[in-house]
Amino acid sequence: MSSAVELRAPGPRGIPPLFARLVDDAALFPPGTPREVGVAVEQAVVEHLDARAGGYAGLLGPMLCKASRLAELITELAKARPANPVPLSLVCDTGLGGLPKSLSIIEGRQELLALRMVEMPCPPDVDDVWLERVSEFVPEDIIRVVEPRRGSEGWLEAVRRVAEHGCWPKLRTGGQTAGAIPSIEEVSDFLTMAGSLEVPFKSTTGMHTAVRATDPDTGFTHHGFLNLLVATARSLSGKDVRAALESTDGAALAEEARALSDDAANAVRDVFSSYGACSLKDPVAELEGLGLL
Repeated sequence: MSSAVELRAPGPRGIPPLFARLVDDAALFPPGTPREVGVAVEQAVVEHLDARAGGYAGLLGPMLCKASRLAELITELAKARPANPVPLSLVCDTGLGGLPKSLSIIEGRQELLALRMVEMPCPPDVDDVWLERVSEFVPEDIIRVVEPRRGSEGWLEAVRRVAEHGCWPKLRTGGQTAGAIPSIEEVSDFLTMAGSLEVPFKSTTGMHTAVRATDPDTGFTHHGFLNLLVATARSLSGKDVRAALESTDGAALAEEARALSDDAANAVRDVFSSYGACSLKDPVAELEGLGLL
């Protein structure tokens, strides 16, 4: 199976290890934002290829696409004729039964797409039988990302069960309601669990800024991706995770992130693999503003 390290292959501008391939392109799949349906596929393809050819390409991870929009994506990529296949994370929105067809389509267009991940939500009561079916449907060399449903008493146990089956758990960090955003306590508990697992986790879109902030349009307070990186580092060294998640002090968080050795940064990313953003421009601007790029 592909590893988190392989996904973080160095980019053309020598991106620091803490941020290498951190940002998955979720322009076509940005849940929890006013752009719920995403941008037009043609625009998303143009922007993704531009970003992949740009100076900050080392920040960029796979492109996310729902199975139901796969044909549109292939059509636009065929028009664009990318120099190299675009790394893809396929979001399974048509159920496991529709997955073989999608995988067959991708296999037939390997000049356009390089499948890296398949992502899907868990059923309400995830069990070993369902997880074994996931393993049967998705080839061994493809990363399987599964999102247990937060909110139930057995949520963290489901996270552990997902990891025990070799799948990467997904932490949903945003949505269209305040309740869709996990509390600091929930994220802290999740990170405690994640540090003990044999596989990394990834996050959905929902972290619109590097540092924890309140959206003036919705009034929702969102987690920052830098908060989550620093909190993950603290969870691995037995320090105060909750304080890192609560912090709105961008300068202090940036200083702590900057002080991490390359080995420590790689250890963080072995736990927290990536998160989805609607555009690479926003995280680049955020990190530049904090002096981290």
